[in-house]
Amino acid sequence: MKSNLKKIFILSIFIIALLFNNLHIVYAEDTNKPELVSRAAILIDNKTNKILYDKNSNEKMFPASTTKILTAILTLENCDLNETVTASYDAIMSIPQGYVTANISVEEQLTVEQLLELSLIHSANDATNVLAEYVGGSIESFVSMMNTKVNELGLTNTHFTNTYGFQDENHYTTASDLSKIMQYCLKNDEFRRIAGSTSCSIPATNKSDVRSYTSTNQLIIPNNPNYYSYVTVGKTGFTTEAGECLVSCAYKNDLELICVVLGGTVVNGVPTRFSESKALYEYGFNNFSLKNIANPGEIITEIEIPNGSPDTKSLDLAFTDTIYALVNNTDLETNYTPEIHLNENISAPITQGDVLGNVTYIIDGVQYTSDIVATHNVEPSQLLQFVLQIGGLLVVLLITFKIFFSSKKEKNN
Repeated sequence: MKSNLKKIFILSIFIIALLFNNLHIVYAEDTNKPELVSRAAILIDNKTNKILYDKNSNEKMFPASTTKILTAILTLENCDLNETVTASYDAIMSIPQGYVTANISVEEQLTVEQLLELSLIHSANDATNVLAEYVGGSIESFVSMMNTKVNELGLTNTHFTNTYGFQDENHYTTASDLSKIMQYCLKNDEFRRIAGSTSCSIPATNKSDVRSYTSTNQLIIPNNPNYYSYVTVGKTGFTTEAGECLVSCAYKNDLELICVVLGGTVVNGVPTRFSESKALYEYGFNNFSLKNIANPGEIITEIEIPNGSPDTKSLDLAFTDTIYALVNNTDLETNYTPEIHLNENISAPITQGDVLGNVTYIIDGVQYTSDIVATHNVEPSQLLQFVLQIGGLLVVLLITFKIFFSSKKEKNN
């Protein structure tokens, strides 16, 4: 009987060991995150650069017509909107058949603003080429400008060979890089205005009657089934190889988010570039908020200046900047502890407003920093000054005494 119990016990231990050996610990995941069909995507906060969602965001992808946002910003940085541009034969006729155009004619004259509208709103490739040739002197020179800007922005996984997104193995970017290009573009108010327009109407020119177009970005078209009221800016793109692409921006509750979706498809008649961008924005707005961490003038710490006068040596240090941190909504009540870094050898005199160090918060891997300054003047201690003066006088007397007795000795000798 005892022998059987022993065997059963040993067998039980063996079975339990096997079970634990094959047990996989499952950690809780954010079940609110959307599951995307698109091959790559990223969602970031424009103010803090915090990444809220990432799917293959550093994988090289074809951008299609989302390329045009870089062409647009380079145009805006090098031209006035009212400048008149004449379309050349090469700029027009180099567009392959099947690519979207605005039917611009050779020698047709349009303004820079009109060409930007055609490029960003209607996604007209001929308009983009005309702009590029005008700005760069040639399309090849303009493409060089594009890649120079890419390098200036520190984008290591992006390279362009044309101005509008023509399919080319060497014309590529990533969702992450494209979000940074959009961040750069959003610093320009004219870009925001044009890329956020729902339609454009081009007056009659020397070669054409009036032309009117609706934006290809259905997220900003009221009454469209894909309309999303918080989207302010966007640029679509599509080629067979690139799939459904969209880079856009949305604003709600003081949050400005940038979303990039690349390599999408069509599901139930809806391009995933629209449905999945909406899903990502909803995820971002519903789960994250800006938390006010600090404001200018608020006291962060108190220090004592060793050589300060008794009534001024206790010194409050205050923030110079407003600090907002993007946090998960579950952390809105969390109090974050800063790292305070003071300058070396702080001593009086100190003037109100002098920068005496900085303070840093590291929240979810993102660093937020502000200088800290003196809130009042700190005068040197009069007692210390008196002691120093007496000490100096004693030194002078000692030297004089030494010289005097040295001279007397020499005379006696």
